[in-house]
Amino acid sequence: MDRPPQHQYDTAGRTPAWRSILGHIVVRHTRPLSLRTGRLRISHNLRAKLAFALFAGLGAGPVSTSAAEPPACKPRPALVRLATPLGHVGAKLIRHQPVTIVAIGSSSTWGTGASTRQASYPSRAQTELKTLFPETPISVLDQGVGGQEIPDMLKRFDDAVIVPKPDLVIWQLGTNSVIRDHMSASPGELIREGLQRIRAIGADIILIDPQFAPRVLAKPEAPRVVQLIAATAKAENVGLYPRFEVMKRWKEVDKLPFQVFTSPEGLHMNDWGYACLAKDLSVAIAEAATRPVLSTKTAAPTRP
Repeated sequence: MDRPPQHQYDTAGRTPAWRSILGHIVVRHTRPLSLRTGRLRISHNLRAKLAFALFAGLGAGPVSTSAAEPPACKPRPALVRLATPLGHVGAKLIRHQPVTIVAIGSSSTWGTGASTRQASYPSRAQTELKTLFPETPISVLDQGVGGQEIPDMLKRFDDAVIVPKPDLVIWQLGTNSVIRDHMSASPGELIREGLQRIRAIGADIILIDPQFAPRVLAKPEAPRVVQLIAATAKAENVGLYPRFEVMKRWKEVDKLPFQVFTSPEGLHMNDWGYACLAKDLSVAIAEAATRPVLSTKTAAPTRP
């Protein structure tokens, strides 16, 4: 389960079409970030383009597809905007100090379904974030292990999450429990246990819910799990990347067939899906990390 199938979605070596949508956000700024009075500021052009991206695509028509090249990855920053600022990441960006991100999860974090490990979403996100913040060293550690459920991940939290001392933890969860019909009576309690352990090290948090894919949709419990993760994120005041809803819109709004963004086995994402997720998630991280903190209730203390 842990070895990704060796297939390449776009073998022509072309620049993927999705780069044209958000590419201008990251390539036309020799100094994307500047400092002023101790606050992180985005240059005027980058701020404008991030603002444009936040509302880009609302009401746009379906994305056309052809056999010649992959379809464009349509950004939905308004959908994926994180409810909570990423204060710890933002504090590091202000000082251009190294930022460490841990991505923990199961096989879709590891990158099953991608043609190479470099095509996994953590690897793609690292590349995107380094482009957005070229003056800050950023590393994304892929701590995905295929087949794991929430209890399995909690058992390795000490080594996989605590030891690296991350500034941000991205926790992908729920899929394996759904497809195996293994939902415990109190999954919310297990998620809260993990969140408490992450908070104890002073890291920001983003949850990622299951994928919108045929083998997940075949399970009646899938919508309940997606809703439970969203409700827990809201109650615990942590960020949520709504992967299920994002992929659902690829299928139902953009009219993309499953084979565009999922692998042939009908569960994992493929190169295109991981790349689009990483692009979307990176813009959401950048916006939340540079968002002004309006009150002490939402402000996160800076770690030494």
